[in-house]
Amino acid sequence: MALVTTKEMFEKSMKEKFAIGAFNINNMEFIQAITDAANEAKSPVILQVSASAIKYARLPYLIKMVEAAVETTDIPIALHLDHGPDFETCKMCIDSGFTSVMIDASSHPFEENVRITKEVVDYAHSKGVVVEAELGTLAGVEDEVSVESDDAKYTNPEQAYEFVQKTGCDSLAIAIGTSHGAYKFKGDAKLRFDILEKVKEKLPNTPIVLHGASSVIPKLVDMCNDNGANIPGAKGCPDEMLKEAGLRGVSKINVDTDLRLAMTAQIRRVFNEKPEVFDPRKYLGAARDEIKETVLHKINDVFCSGNKA
Repeated sequence: MALVTTKEMFEKSMKEKFAIGAFNINNMEFIQAITDAANEAKSPVILQVSASAIKYARLPYLIKMVEAAVETTDIPIALHLDHGPDFETCKMCIDSGFTSVMIDASSHPFEENVRITKEVVDYAHSKGVVVEAELGTLAGVEDEVSVESDDAKYTNPEQAYEFVQKTGCDSLAIAIGTSHGAYKFKGDAKLRFDILEKVKEKLPNTPIVLHGASSVIPKLVDMCNDNGANIPGAKGCPDEMLKEAGLRGVSKINVDTDLRLAMTAQIRRVFNEKPEVFDPRKYLGAARDEIKETVLHKINDVFCSGNKA
């Protein structure tokens, strides 16, 4: 099976009320773990690459590893650019074989966001590629995305409708209370499902995306800290809220922090428990297994996308 766009998987998700996991990749172990889990669960999956991941791993390496994953699995896989910072980065990924790109111009004023997004949409659509855009601003830090809490803004449902009409974007990331990184909430977690409901009323046929939606899995945080890490007070979106988001019409849920925690937790554990180990396959293999278990949990218990391939 070749790489696919997100169009058909999103149509199915909206019809059958489940979400699709979009998992950030950085190296071979991430790609293998995610696609092995999705293949085992018979789930569609989105592999997404940030601009920082491109700088780290280099685009040709990432693309060839994703192509290998496509050849060795039997599920729909989309290759997506996460938080594309500008037209040039989006164009590079489109021309390199990505089937989906996100242009994130959400930090700009509304009309400038529209202009930049429309430019990307026009080029992407001419190449058969779909586009995700963002309206509203999420707090938190992840790769090159950094927004102070005071600057975060919820998505305006009226603006969301106008934005989609003017840009022609294929899916829309909205801000309803999630945030990037491992420190999403100071008090109790809260998502503005009332905003999601209003956006879906205005845009019933537009797939909605949640960024900054890792659970920051407590057992992984504890494993990191028990083996020498210093990650105090990390807190994410509870699984129940993310599951409800899928049931309420969110089609794509992004996961990055949880995968980083899974890898780091196992590497630290191996280093701490077996200081004599210096074979990278020993600790990277353990990390890959933990990432796979994390993705299986998300697919089967949170996103409900198992057996939807």
